[in-house]
Amino acid sequence: MKQLLFVYNADSGLFNALTDAAHKVLSPKTYSCALCKLTHGSVSMKKEWADYIASLPIQSTFLHKDELPKDFAIGGLELPAVLLKEGNSADILISATELEQTASLENLISLLSDRLSL
Repeated sequence: MKQLLFVYNADSGLFNALTDAAHKVLSPKTYSCALCKLTHGSVSMKKEWADYIASLPIQSTFLHKDELPKDFAIGGLELPAVLLKEGNSADILISATELEQTASLENLISLLSDRLSL
């Protein structure tokens, strides 16, 4: 069974979430997670993104970098990234570089739809 893994370049936990929210507001240009910048407002996931994810015909899982299993090795994986997992292996569907170059949530949705052939 295929699964999308959205891996943020941020750590999990309430303190980290609060720190990240403040960083996005106070210094957005230096915030290190392009996936977060595109898909979340200062506090929560953007409704357009949540609706899009819910409409996908594939299961989606969201992980922070500290939640990615240690034995889950993909050579040269830079975060954030969108991975397509099938069985015990995964491939990079959208790289960190591509996420950094994506100008808007609309562009991310289009890119992901194209990669999934939707």
